[in-house]
Amino acid sequence: MTAAPTTQRVLIANRGEIAVRVIRACAEAGYASIAVYADQDVDALHVRLADEAVGLVGTTAADTYLSIDALLAAARQSGATAVHPGYGFLSESAAFARAVEGAGLVWIGPTPASIDALGDKMTARRIAQQVGAPLAAGTDEPLAGAAEAVAFAEEHGLPIAIKAAFGGGGRGLKVVRELSAVAEAFDAATREAIAAFGRGECFVERFLESPRHIEVQVLGDGRGGVVIVGDRDCSMQRRNQKLIEEAPAPGLSVAQRTRFHDAARSICAEVSYRGAGTVEFLLAADGTISFLEVNTRLQVEHPVTEAVAGVDLVREQFRIAFGEGPSFTETPDPVGHAFEFRINAEDPGRGFLPSPGRVERLRIPGGPGVRWDSGIDEGDVVQPAFDSMIAKLIVHAESRDAAIVRARRAVRELVVEGPATVIPFDLLALDDAAFATETFAVHTQWIESALLPKLEMQPRPSALPDAVLQRFPVEIDGRRVMLGLPAALLAGLGPSTGAAVPTPAADPTELCSPVPGTLVRWLVEEGAEVAQGDPVAVIDAMKMETTVEAHRAGTLSQRVALSATVSADGVLAVID
Repeated sequence: MTAAPTTQRVLIANRGEIAVRVIRACAEAGYASIAVYADQDVDALHVRLADEAVGLVGTTAADTYLSIDALLAAARQSGATAVHPGYGFLSESAAFARAVEGAGLVWIGPTPASIDALGDKMTARRIAQQVGAPLAAGTDEPLAGAAEAVAFAEEHGLPIAIKAAFGGGGRGLKVVRELSAVAEAFDAATREAIAAFGRGECFVERFLESPRHIEVQVLGDGRGGVVIVGDRDCSMQRRNQKLIEEAPAPGLSVAQRTRFHDAARSICAEVSYRGAGTVEFLLAADGTISFLEVNTRLQVEHPVTEAVAGVDLVREQFRIAFGEGPSFTETPDPVGHAFEFRINAEDPGRGFLPSPGRVERLRIPGGPGVRWDSGIDEGDVVQPAFDSMIAKLIVHAESRDAAIVRARRAVRELVVEGPATVIPFDLLALDDAAFATETFAVHTQWIESALLPKLEMQPRPSALPDAVLQRFPVEIDGRRVMLGLPAALLAGLGPSTGAAVPTPAADPTELCSPVPGTLVRWLVEEGAEVAQGDPVAVIDAMKMETTVEAHRAGTLSQRVALSATVSADGVLAVID
């Protein structure tokens, strides 16, 4: 493949801050950027910044950002020459990669064969075994059902981790510490995997208690050459999803860092990896290292590696996809230290429950070494149908201690009003002794075990108006086109209305949803007797499942049907 012409037209098959990130890289590379959008994203920042934008009719991920047919139609309509998948959605779909290449477009990512080999966590485990990478005990084939997960736990002991074979980002991952909970965890992991990735296959492996999460960033030239860009620590997680990441990983010995880098290089070289990717490991307190998975895409936390390595990873993706290869072949010496804070619309005081809503006020920090990556402006809405991220705050300084000082200043400058956010958690974490450089002791369960009890609940955001577009055929200069208008605008509410719906008088018998989302499962039958604290329903909210517990004892009467959409504080059932 020859070098890319300046007329390259890149369709970005994603939304939010990653779409904005790629749009900016396109502008600097001289390429035209083409955004796509679901109905509720019609005026999103990524749509406003792109050179062009094409609508994907619908309001759910399945109908829009997860629809291969809709995305390819948008590519044809816009005259795109290449597709960048971002992360999440279809970024690790070999079927999408094949469809893009089959349509004669450049896929800015790994080959479909590499995605098949490494995106399937079980195949990736076998490759890791072949090259001698360290591994915990686990299954090499998809589980046929919950009974196989139970049998594994009985043979190998608890805790175990049930994982979506084609997942990532903590979705479709359940850690189980009690044998009686294994079957339900398998079912929940399968449901989450289908909702997030379109496939529900799961496998199981031994879970290392209180490990650190270490990542290695790679770039492959597609011919067997793999360069290690650097490593990161991503141990600051809740619900198995990252909140704070840093580079380079602190406190590693030379031997440990070499082991991580060599294993990552060998795994990716085995499949002639092409493009940007991340190899993830767990590091136990006793020094045990276990290969975790390969993410065959760019990672949310890629900016911390960019900061210390002096590399633009999206531009490197462009170079490799268009046949130029990486711009360097040796691991850069890291300069200084960097942190990334995911500024999510979640309430830490309510167990990090999603808190979608309108960002009424936004003050962005600045100054030396401060970077802000966002898909949200003041006045924009964090949509309940998608993930909870408002932005990423990246801080870089000459040392880890200096970066902590700078981070404290930047986070205190940051103001987000409207949705509840994780900012109070960030401030608490930065001041905790376990996060300090000399006493660094965080691990993947540290947030929930140590910090969660210290966090206070925040006010709920106002309810949002209907985001659906209503479409009408109109004629412009003799040509029939479709016009889409927000339902709220047609109802005379105006596009910026975000007033709260009046809350009805409290009824002590009513069980209300703690989050807006979709009811995916009733855990008890209609008319069942329940005790206070019993799990009774499961809500899918912003790509994660939330279990709703009975607020009192009594007889439960369901008020919401399966697959129905519910609002925060909407009545799910009556317990009388």
